[in-house]
This record gives sequence, structure tokens and C-alpha cells, in this order.
Amino acid sequence: MKLHELAPEEGAVKERKRVGRGIGSGLGKTCGKGHKGQKTRSGDRKLPSWFEGGQTPLHKRVPKRGFRPINRVEYSVVNLKTLDRYFNANEEITPEVLLERGLVRKRMPVKILGDGELTKPLKVKAHAFSASARQKIEAVGGTCEEIR
Repeated sequence: MKLHELAPEEGAVKERKRVGRGIGSGLGKTCGKGHKGQKTRSGDRKLPSWFEGGQTPLHKRVPKRGFRPINRVEYSVVNLKTLDRYFNANEEITPEVLLERGLVRKRMPVKILGDGELTKPLKVKAHAFSASARQKIEAVGGTCEEIR
């Protein structure tokens, strides 16, 4: 093989588009860009995906209602039926134990809700309890302790 015999792979090199070279070329006058408008002009055409061509954007057209309180507390919720399934009688339940066993995903305040039935007494420590959960836990001889 000699230096003058080297050539690129077949189909690797494309001929460049020669635009604006008369009607007969197929790319004369508007150079394949259609008529007028933003995308026919030279320069940077990179627009954000949410740009709507100058029309008032959707996020400005949609009415804004309601609010989110700044001091709102968001809880990880656990139902009684879950506690009944995963814990034995008289076992102590804390947010750390729930996190360990994968019953809550994040380290955040835990609220116990009253969905389902409890069949054994449990010692539950959580940040909040629903009224029905507290009632059901105490009905089977368990204890509820709120932690701050």
C-alpha cells in the first residue's frame, strides 16, 4: 500500500451542498430553506423546547390558583395493616426501625394511619397518629407515643 492509494471508506465522505447556485441546481434562491421565518435566517437557531414562536407560553396562559403553606409538614405514612403484617406482638416500632425494614423510604416524619385491622398489641412511636389509628392500637392493648 502506498500513500497515494489511501482513500476513505465507500460512503464515508458526502459531497457538500452548494446552495444558491441557480434554479437548475434545485437549491437556488431560497437554498432549501423555504420562504421567510426564523429558521430561514442565518445565525443561532437553538431555541428552548418550550419556546412557542413568540405566542404567550402555556405556563403564562394557565391560571395559577392555591398555595402551599411554608410551614407544612410532609409525612411518610404507614398503615396499621402494614404494621400488623411485619411486626410481632409487643414489639417496639420507631421511625428508625421502619426505615431499616424498608417500610418508609426517606428519613422524614412518620404518620400512622388507621387503614386495616390490628390483631396484636404494639408499642408504636411516631411523629403523628390519625384518630382511628390511635383508637385501634389502644383497643388491642398497644401504646401510642408521639415523638417530636
